[in-house]
Amino acid sequence: MRVCSDGTNDGSRKRCVIANEHRVNEDIYASKCRLIGSNGEQFGVYSVDAALDMADDAGLDLVEIAPHADPPVCKIMDYGKFKYELSQKAKAAKKNQQRVEIKEMKFRPKVDVGDYNTKKRHILRFLDAGAKVKVTIMFRGREMAYPELGLRVLERLADDLEGIAVIENQPKLEGRNMHMLITPVKERSSKERPKAKEASEKASKEASEE
Repeated sequence: MRVCSDGTNDGSRKRCVIANEHRVNEDIYASKCRLIGSNGEQFGVYSVDAALDMADDAGLDLVEIAPHADPPVCKIMDYGKFKYELSQKAKAAKKNQQRVEIKEMKFRPKVDVGDYNTKKRHILRFLDAGAKVKVTIMFRGREMAYPELGLRVLERLADDLEGIAVIENQPKLEGRNMHMLITPVKERSSKERPKAKEASEKASKEASEE
């Protein structure tokens, strides 16, 4: 049965208009086409009317799949099923796409050891969960005259996270803030994964000793 855009399913040859997609059935305005059968058979050049009759006889649709060819290429198929399969593939691809979350952690340029280790522990947890982390150094007042202090904090953090994360965006000063984006190391092996946990536990221990 042919399913048209108006939702009917009466087996008659109706005009199926699919906006911005393939021309289907009587929406095909070419007089001739190179015809492909439902199983991939190469039938050669047919008049569109004859091709439509063949699609009708098979209870299927005639779909223009290569409109810019000379003559256009048309295929006999179940267009409703074809669209459904494309939709399912698109949904599956979207579902399999990994959404990367970006967390942010803020430091002061003169951060003390305890606060540094606490924040580093949070960063390690974010990285272990697969998130990217935007590290921000916030400058106030006269601290703006000493951007190297903030840079040292970022360099120290990069050294502490070596093997666990990599710098995606190098440190950049914007207004009163300095930013650096780090991302977890891709495809860490089972032997490398415990590093983040060990580093987090070490940071937690150091923070508790302060």
